Amino acid sequence: MNNRQRVRAVMHYENYDRMPCVAFGYWTETVDKWADEGYITRDIAEDYKRGGDNSRGDRTIMDMLGFDFNWQSVVSGAQDLFPAFERKVLSVEKDGSQIIQESTGHIVRIKPGLDSIPGELGTILKDRDAWEKEFLPRLQFSMDRIPTERFKAIAAENETRQDPLWLHLGSLYGKIRDMLGVVELSYLQADDEDLYVEIIDTMANLQLKVAEAAFKTGIAFDGGHFWEDICFKNGPLINPATFAEYVGPHYRDFADLCLKYGVDQISLDCDGCIDKLVPVWLENGVNTMFPIEVGTWHASIAPWREKYGKAIHGVGGMDKRVFGMDKAAIEAEIERLKPLVDLGAYIPCPDHRIPPDAKFELVAYYCELFHKAF
Repeated sequence: MNNRQRVRAVMHYENYDRMPCVAFGYWTETVDKWADEGYITRDIAEDYKRGGDNSRGDRTIMDMLGFDFNWQSVVSGAQDLFPAFERKVLSVEKDGSQIIQESTGHIVRIKPGLDSIPGELGTILKDRDAWEKEFLPRLQFSMDRIPTERFKAIAAENETRQDPLWLHLGSLYGKIRDMLGVVELSYLQADDEDLYVEIIDTMANLQLKVAEAAFKTGIAFDGGHFWEDICFKNGPLINPATFAEYVGPHYRDFADLCLKYGVDQISLDCDGCIDKLVPVWLENGVNTMFPIEVGTWHASIAPWREKYGKAIHGVGGMDKRVFGMDKAAIEAEIERLKPLVDLGAYIPCPDHRIPPDAKFELVAYYCELFHKAF
C-alpha cells in the first residue's frame, strides 16, 4: 500500500499494512539548530525555511528522520480578500514596537524581538460603510482565484500520486477573526447583528464557490480541510450557540459539496480546547479533528470516541514534548499511543510544529519505534 491508500484505510476502519508515520513541520529555529549541530546541512535548513511544508527541504528532513509524509498536504484557491490590503507600518513607538496594518485590515502592535501573537489594537472594518467600500469588493468570486494550470497538472497525477492530498475548503470564522480581531468581532455580534451575519455568509459563500471550482478542475482529492483557530486553552472564542446558529450550517454546505465529488473525509484544524464546538462540526459533516493538543488540557481522541462513537476521527495527539527528553520518554509515548491507535480512524502526529528543544536523534528514534509498533 502507498500512504494515500493507508490513510484512506485507517480513516474508514479498514485493514492496512502499517500506520503511516506522519509529520507536521518544524519551527524555523529547530532546523537552524539541527543545522548548527550538523544533523542537516545549512542548504537543507534554508530550503525548508523558504518552502515550508512539502518543500524539497521538508521532504529531505522527513526522509532523514523516518517520517512518511507531511499531514499539511493541501492546495487551494484564493479564499478571502482578493487582493489583500497592503501591509504597512502605521507608526513606531519609543520602545521600537511597530503599529502594523496587516493585509487583512487588522491593526496590531508587534514588539521587537518577540516572536508571538501580536497585540490587537483595532481594524479598518469599523462599520457597514467600510465593509461595503473596502471589504465586500475584495470578497467576490472570479476564476482568477483559481490556479487552473497548476490544478490541471495536479489532476494529471491522480493515478500515480502516492501521498494524500486535501483540498483546503477555507475558514468560516477564523479568517473573519483575522480581519477584525477577537474583541471587535465579539462586539459586532451585539452592535450590528445584521452586518455580523452578512460577513459570515459572504465569506462562506465565496469559499464554497472557490472549493467547487477547485473540484471541477478534476483533482481526485483525498479529503477536504478547514482552518479555524477559534479556541484557546479554556474553550471557544465564540459562544457555541452563536456558532451553531450562524456558522454551523455553512459547514454542511461544504460537506454536501465534498460528497458530490466522492470525498467523505473532512478535517478541521482548530487550536485550543475545542470540546464545546466539536458537536457543531460533527452535526454538519466535519468528521476529523486536527490537531489533538496534548498540552495543558490533555486532549485525546479517547474521550471523544467514547462520547461520539465512530463518527469522530482524529489526527494528532502525539506529545511532542518527549522530543526534548530521552529515549525512555519516547518509548513511553509510543506505549501511550498504542491503545489510541487501536480505536481506529486515528493517526498520531506531533501537533503543530516540532520546537527547538527537540533533539534530532530522539525524533529519529520516535520514527524508528513508530514503524516497529504500528
